[in-house]
Amino acid sequence: MKLVDTLIHARWIIPVEPESVTYENHSLVIDKGRIIDLLPTDSARQQYQGATTENLDTHALLPGFINCHTHAAMSLMRGIADDLPLMDWLQNHIWPLEQKWMSEAFVRDGTDLAIAEMILGGTTCFNDMYFFPNVTAQQAIQHGIRASIGLIVIDFPTVWADDSDAYITKGLNLHDQLRHEPLITTSFAPHAPYTVSDEPLQRIRTLADELEIPVNMHIHETLHEMEDALAKTGQRPLQRLHNLGLVNPSLLAVHMTQLTADEINLFAESGGHIVHCPESNLKLASGFCPTAQCLAAGINVALGTDGAASNNDLDMLGEMRTAALLAKAVAQNASAVPAMTALRMATINGAKALGLEQETGSLTIGKSADVISIDLNDLATQPVYDPVSQIVYAASRQQITDVWVSGKRLLKQRQLTTVDLTALRIKLSEWQKRLTNNR
Repeated sequence: MKLVDTLIHARWIIPVEPESVTYENHSLVIDKGRIIDLLPTDSARQQYQGATTENLDTHALLPGFINCHTHAAMSLMRGIADDLPLMDWLQNHIWPLEQKWMSEAFVRDGTDLAIAEMILGGTTCFNDMYFFPNVTAQQAIQHGIRASIGLIVIDFPTVWADDSDAYITKGLNLHDQLRHEPLITTSFAPHAPYTVSDEPLQRIRTLADELEIPVNMHIHETLHEMEDALAKTGQRPLQRLHNLGLVNPSLLAVHMTQLTADEINLFAESGGHIVHCPESNLKLASGFCPTAQCLAAGINVALGTDGAASNNDLDMLGEMRTAALLAKAVAQNASAVPAMTALRMATINGAKALGLEQETGSLTIGKSADVISIDLNDLATQPVYDPVSQIVYAASRQQITDVWVSGKRLLKQRQLTTVDLTALRIKLSEWQKRLTNNR
């Protein structure tokens, strides 16, 4: 009998790869942070002895969710400027608050809140785009969650950098500092076509190729963005980015609510990835990403929540459900984006978008043990005819009981293991007073 670090016996295991396979009464074997076996429970009991053994008789095991678009620290502004269109929300509320309050402390505490919420909701990896990315990386490392850290670029000065050259220089330095961190990767994160000019975008394209890292950017988010771009440049943003060489397999195009059939074909041919943020797009009335059409064209579509200031949560279970339901309505086809497709969008598709598909995104032997368990014994998910269907269409994040990242347990029976919630709540109360009284 082989001694291993962790042995998990579960009622169901949903590996995501192979697709549409669910194993019943199987076990997952974890050693040195990686999945080394997946086999029937009777066989696992005979072959392995775990230093830690979990019997999850009413639970499903699945790969941790990958939240492909976040502004983690914006969790401190959750609910502060609701029910407004995007540009009003940004220009008259969010940007002024950021100008006044942005600091390393703001990003540290806001990121801690986001990480706690994400772990409790089964997210094991997030792709972030925000100021002080060095601080976001530090907090992710501290709490043991996997993260892709966006090296932000904007033309105008902020507390983080003075101009696009300074943003890029600081980003390159941070990339170099983080390149040996096992749970951290980086991507270039130019904010949007309307905030970054051609010269820095061309430089980003060259550097991303050299460093072999992704580029993630808000693209085609609203009709206003389209109209403004056409008036100023005579081009739709995606065409401009294509002319600059940025529409390629390294691009994560976030939102993409305004797409023509020709643009879908262009993007499919490019090998780029779309990050769909349905709840934020709905709340800001930004439009609808034609998800079913994009998937049918062969585009890899991943899921993101966006920031909690515009969602207003970081709940990937909710995002999956919304994505599936919205796709059906937009396509006028009840078969569009079935439950398994939605689950893939929240797991392996996200891993592919971030270049992490060899490391995470499915419960595959050899991959990192980024694993979550969800208790389907709750009345809301009974009876269980199809575990995947129940998870996508009926389950809530409160049913997620345990989370492991690279074999380390970050959530144990709904208790966080790396976040001091008492200390965090005190900091959050202080931020609420500051942001409420000094707007």
